[in-house]
Amino acid sequence: MNKLLVVTVLVALLALSTESFRLARQVEEEEGTLTKISGAVKSYYDSAVDTVSGYVESIKGLKLEEKAKNLYTETSTVVSTYASIMQDQLYHFFHH
Repeated sequence: MNKLLVVTVLVALLALSTESFRLARQVEEEEGTLTKISGAVKSYYDSAVDTVSGYVESIKGLKLEEKAKNLYTETSTVVSTYASIMQDQLYHFFHH
């Protein structure tokens, strides 16, 4: 999720930079405004990254990764058990 956010913001910054480059070539006096906008976007980006990093750290604090691994292990054990039972039932159904 963090990577997706970073990529999205970088693409937005690239698009904004490309647009600002085009506008700077057309109109020289608007360069100050574009610099202000770029600065505001960068500060919003930094704020968003800090917020997401805080969320990621709080999620790690909840040990959700460990809980997800345990859930996966328990689920795969149960599915394996029932698959073995089904295989055994089908074997006896077709061979007897």
